[in-house]
This record gives sequence, structure tokens and C-alpha cells, in this order.
Amino acid sequence: MAVLNQHSWEKNDLSGQNLKSLPQDFVTHVSLCTSLDLQRNKLKHVIGISNFINLTELNLSRNKIIKFPLEMHNMHKLETLYMNQNKIRSIPEGIFPHLRNLKFLKLGTNRLAKLPSDINQCLSIIYLNLSKNHLQDIQPLVGLPKLEELWVERNQLSDLPAQLFRKDSCELTVFQAAGNPLKCPPEEVCAGGVMDIQSYFLQMEENPNTHTAWTVKVMFLGSSMAGKSTLCRSLREGKPVAVAVKDRTEGIDISQMYTKGVRFLFWDFAGQEEYYLTHHVFITPRALVILTIDLASIEDPHSFKDQLWFWINNIQLRVPDALVMLVGTHCDQCRDLDEVMAKKTYIEEKVKSMLEYRRMVLKQQKKNLEDNKDSSLYMDQMDELDCLLDYSLKVLDLVPLDCTRNEDIAKLRSHVLDCIQSENASLGFESILPRSYEEVEQAIPKLIAQEEIPKHGIILFEEIVDLISNHVTQSREHLNSILSVLLRYLHRIGTIIWYEDISALSDRVFIQPSFLISMFKSTVRNDLVQQLEGISRDLLMQEGALVKQKFTWLDDLRCRGMLHNAAMRILVRREVEKLVDDDDDDDLIREIVGTKREEGIILTLLQYFEVCLPTLVRNPMNPEAAEFIPGKKKWETAREAKRDPDGACLFPMYLKNNLIVDHKWGEDRQDDITVHVYFLPEIPHGFFHRIIIKTCSLYPTHWVGKEQCLLCCGNRLALVRQRNKDGDSFIEIRCRRPEKNEEFQQVWDLILAVMSKLFVLSRQWPGLTHQVHTPCPERGCPHYYTWKDWQDLHNTDFYSFVKEEKIVCQGGHTRRTELIFPKDK
Repeated sequence: MAVLNQHSWEKNDLSGQNLKSLPQDFVTHVSLCTSLDLQRNKLKHVIGISNFINLTELNLSRNKIIKFPLEMHNMHKLETLYMNQNKIRSIPEGIFPHLRNLKFLKLGTNRLAKLPSDINQCLSIIYLNLSKNHLQDIQPLVGLPKLEELWVERNQLSDLPAQLFRKDSCELTVFQAAGNPLKCPPEEVCAGGVMDIQSYFLQMEENPNTHTAWTVKVMFLGSSMAGKSTLCRSLREGKPVAVAVKDRTEGIDISQMYTKGVRFLFWDFAGQEEYYLTHHVFITPRALVILTIDLASIEDPHSFKDQLWFWINNIQLRVPDALVMLVGTHCDQCRDLDEVMAKKTYIEEKVKSMLEYRRMVLKQQKKNLEDNKDSSLYMDQMDELDCLLDYSLKVLDLVPLDCTRNEDIAKLRSHVLDCIQSENASLGFESILPRSYEEVEQAIPKLIAQEEIPKHGIILFEEIVDLISNHVTQSREHLNSILSVLLRYLHRIGTIIWYEDISALSDRVFIQPSFLISMFKSTVRNDLVQQLEGISRDLLMQEGALVKQKFTWLDDLRCRGMLHNAAMRILVRREVEKLVDDDDDDDLIREIVGTKREEGIILTLLQYFEVCLPTLVRNPMNPEAAEFIPGKKKWETAREAKRDPDGACLFPMYLKNNLIVDHKWGEDRQDDITVHVYFLPEIPHGFFHRIIIKTCSLYPTHWVGKEQCLLCCGNRLALVRQRNKDGDSFIEIRCRRPEKNEEFQQVWDLILAVMSKLFVLSRQWPGLTHQVHTPCPERGCPHYYTWKDWQDLHNTDFYSFVKEEKIVCQGGHTRRTELIFPKDK
């Protein structure tokens, strides 16, 4: 039996006490308490919990409970219940009808396969979280009259009950269901929220003649010159198509193919490294990944890592439950069939062993956390590892292919169709749609064919409503009410682009995504220096620039990773003018490209996707500030820094060295406050560049290098850099040790702000997990201090993170706590 902390006893807080059962003395002593915190223990049962009849709040999260406690039906006053992060497999009937005051219930991260049929008699419930279970049906939730917020992410749901969303009986305002193989309604509809789901079911009710759509996004990935474009175009045409080197993909090419009732959306991603930074924007779940490998060039482990493992790793980080089809190209350049088959076997065995090794590493990492003395303090991290282990990246056997042979192309087409049909249940390629969706979607290609939509495809929202209303049977009024839902759906499956959440672009719809991609690659490309060098004097004059300014632009790009906005406007304008009609209004070009006074569409998107960081202009004085009178009126700070449309943008991807950061920071010191954030299995490509942009946006005074950035907050500096030691990749955050005790909180505030940005960004890679260590500051000591779960702590709790005044590393070195962890002095 664990010895209870007296302070915890008095506060009714028994969290993190390693309890395996409820202490009987405690049950008797505090039977009148109204709240009880039992999280982060080792409870499998809670015998005696029914004695707490006056409880209104109970936290049993992060324990080992297998069955929902039957005796809880006596807790009639309970309003808030946390049961998340346990191992609950079932909930008995007859409990929830008695919990008539229960308003808040968390049951996420358990092993529930079904819900009790009487859960809808829990009539007061407002918030319910059932995410990360094994539910296939949520019909029992129909009839909860006050339910406002429902979370069912990462279950096994294919259909949702329409009655749950009926406007006349539904109070729902928040509904989250990502990570389910949904077909009715499709996940793309659910992602739009409750109103979109209600609109969907209303359409289904008004027109029961539904349409079953098979739409499959196919992403072609692989190294440069691996044959992706040749394969993509050959599959689309159904015959060999040769692609010249000069015509290889730059950025992303998008096309479609219809065959045997299935619509394929082909996304051909460029293989050059410079384009990787924008790939994550368009790599999405519920897709088939065709990963091409040049078999002729696979000769050694190094080429295997470059051509294959790099891509599988990045797919696993971004879409950890993807379906990956390996296609070996350039078979005609191998010596004979024996060489092809030997390489096929070698690649398949290497992939299998690498995936098994990754699972072994994750399991070992979890075991290391479980072996800690107070393992309950690491429950969130262990649950995160469990989630990664639940994912299953499916890599199919390699298909050798000679793209010059008709029969090989036909066989691959047939193989792709077979895979789609066999994997539909888990990936959800099939969608059930109202006829109105189909009607609107089919109207768009007609409008393009009839040239009612310009070939660049940029059109105002109101204009697209007018045009579509002329081609569908629905009234303009009815179309207005559903078009937003339809456009969101089309945006999520990738046939159009509508950035509804970017206020500057929300009134624009991009009917041709490929046009927008072309704009991206005018500035994000592997030959940007050559493109700048090729700017003619005539183009410079159109921008009001001199030839000598071009040399400044080139120098700033090479040395500082800075691309001047004027240069960007020239490059984008040159690309736009190739794609728009001669009679297009100049206003459109200015809108896309921007001017010296206003940002254009492209610069807005590059900043939105954190590809670049704009320069800022500060007003040192605020002429509208009130008079400053010491002790009576506060000093009003200068106006907030603003973006300068005529300035420049930092593109971290183009930086070549860390000289400026090294010069400003100087040498590392033994007594620096240092934190290491480790990422498993590795730091995603482009991740650190985006961290640079996120953190430098917080702190306008900064210095940036290829793998480092230095942030300035007041008189404090924080060095952030990407490192790799002994095969472990991590991001290091380092600050100088303060001279005064009262200054430690300022240092830790700065470190925690950077860590929070790291944590938020890492969520965009569902296959990524991380751990935080503070290395022992003793010279030569290899040991470190592991951080317990910290992500969900409120700011006020950070400084009670560790209560001890001093802590000891495994090597026996003692340090004041504030040198290792956040602690208020």
C-alpha cells in the first residue's frame, strides 16, 4: 500500500500516489467530499467508490480500469467524470440512467467496442468524449437532449445516425470524427462541422436517390528522376507515355482518370529536395501512395535509404495508416529478369525489417517509461506511443514495371483497382453522396469546357454561385444554402481549393488547383538563383527596379536566404502571364502577384503555410498614445509591427550556413540552461524550418541560420537548433544561466514558449512522438533528467512541475531544480 501524502489527503487529491486500491481509511474519512482526484494511479478496480455519494467531480483518468465500475450508479450527484486513458472494454447496462446530473464525461483512449443501449438516458450530459476507442456504432447516443459537444475521433465508424443531427432535437455545436473510415457522411463533410452534416442529411432526405462515389486520391512520390511523371501519365493514358527530362514535374502536377466507376485524382509530387517543404500541405490521409523506386540505381544500402526509406519514413510521419504501393521502375535498364527479382526481394525484406525495427523501438521506448519509479507521471507519453503502435502503415509488395510496355501498364492499372476495392473497408474510399453533390460537381467541368470559367480558374464565390445555378435544377436560393458545404467537400477531396479560413482569400475559389501549384513553384524551386539571374531588364523596369538591384536580390538570397518581394512579384507575374488569357484584366494579375502596397495571393499563401517569414516594419513611436504620467497613466507601447509588402521574406530552406547565429551567440557554456526535445522516429523534413518561422513570428528580434536560430526577448537570448547525436535527432533549446534567482522564471518562460510551438507543430505529423530531456550540466556526465507529462499543464502549473528543491541525476550529481526544470523561486 502506498503511503498517502497528508497534504493530498486534506485536498482530496490522491493523484500520482501509485495506488492499486482505494484506502479504506480514506473512504471513511472523506465520504462527504464533493471532488476527488485519483488520476495517474494503478487502479484496476475502485471498490468502495459508491460511498462517495456527495461527489460532483471525479477524476479516474490514467489508471488501469478494465470494466466501468457498476457501483457508480449510486453517485447521483456526479456532474463531471474523467475515465479517459484506462483500459475499459465494456460498460454495463443500468448505470447511466442513474447519473441524471452528469454533464461532462471523458471516456477517450479506452478499448470500448460498443456503448450501453441506455446511455441516452443520461439526460443532462453536455460534453462527451469517446475518441480513440473501437466503436463501430454510436446509435445509442441518439436521444441525448442536451448534448452540445461530441468527440468520436479515431474509432471504426463508417456510418453516423442521421437522427443525432436533426435540427429539431439537436443541441450539438461541436462534432469531431476525424480518423474514421466514414462513408455516410464522408469524413470530408464531417470536417465541415455540425451544420455541414445537417445539410448533408437534409439533402439525403429530400432526394433519397443517393450516389455512391468512389474517389481515390493517388499520390506519386519518390526521388528525382525515379519515373513518377512517366508512370503517372502512362497510367492515366493507359499506354506508355515518354516524359522528357525538361518536362519533369516541378512542384506538383494534378490530373484525373476515370475507370470502372472509380475516379482517380493523380497528384504527381516533384522529387527534388527543394520542393519537399510544401509537400506536407497536400499529402493527406485516405489516399493511395504509389512510391516509385528506380531499380536500375539500387546498388547499395545508401541508395536504398535515399530512394525508399526516406520516403516511407516521411509518409509514416504524415499519414501513419496509409496504403503504400511500391513500384519498381526502369526495369528495362536492369541486366535481366534475375536482377529485377533479386532487387524486388531485397527491397521487400529491407522494408519489412525497417518497419519491424520501428515498432520495436516504440515498444522499448514505452517500456523505458513504464520502468520509471513513478510511471504514472508519464501516462500521456505512453498513450501517445500506444497510438503510434495502433497505426499500421501497409506497404504492399513491390511491382516491377517497364513503362515502355503496354501490358505492364495494363497490369498495373488492374492491380491498383484490386487494391482499392480490397482496402476500402479500412481506408474509406467509398462515399455515399446526395445527388445534389454530384450535380454541382459535374457542373464545374462543363463550365470550364464552355469557357465560362477562365482557364486560370480563379473566381469569386458569388460568381461561381451564379454560374452553377444556370446548370443545375436547384433554385438559386437553395443552391446558396448548400454551396458552401459542397465547396468544402470538393476542397477536401482535392478537386478545387477554397481557403475559407484565410480572411483575405475566403471570397475566392480556385477551380484549377494546378494553377495555384504553378504559382507556388515560381518561388519554391531548385533553380531559384538561375531564375533570378534570368530576369531581363524589361521585367525589372515593369517593377521599377534597376539592374544593380537584381544583384542585391541575388546576394541576399545566396547569403541570407532572403527573397525580395519585388523579385518575387516579377517571378510570379512571369509565371501567371503564361497561364492567363491575353484579355484577362490586369487587376487579376495584380491581385495574384501583389503590389508595393499590398500583398498578393501567393505571398499570403506562402506565409499561411509557413514557407517564408515576412520582414516587419516598426513604428518606434505611437502618435496616438495618451499622455504618460508616472503613477497615473501607463506607458503605451509602439504600434504593433506590420508586414512590409515592399520588403523581403526569409526562406529558411535557402539558408546555407549558421555564421550569423554563431557570431551573435558565441560559445556554448557549461552552465547554460539546456533542454533537448527528441523526436521519434526522426525530425520530419522541413520541420525545423517551420519552427524557425513560428518562433521568429513570436520574437521580431532574431537571427537565423540553416540549422539554428537565435531569439531575443528583452535582454534574454534563446538558441534553438537542430542536432543529431549518435543517430538520435533532437532540437536543442539553450539559454544563458541568469545571475539572479528571480530571473529564472523569465528564462523558463522563454524556453516553454518555444517548446509549446514545437508541440503544436508536431501535431501536424500524427506519426510523430517526442520526449523532453534536460542533460545533466556536470561536465562529461552522459545522464539526463526526463520530463514527465507537461503538454496539458496550465501556465500556472509549470512552476510546480517539480516540487523538490534539489534533484539528483543517475550519475549522482545534485543540482538545484530551477537549473533543470521550471521552478518558481
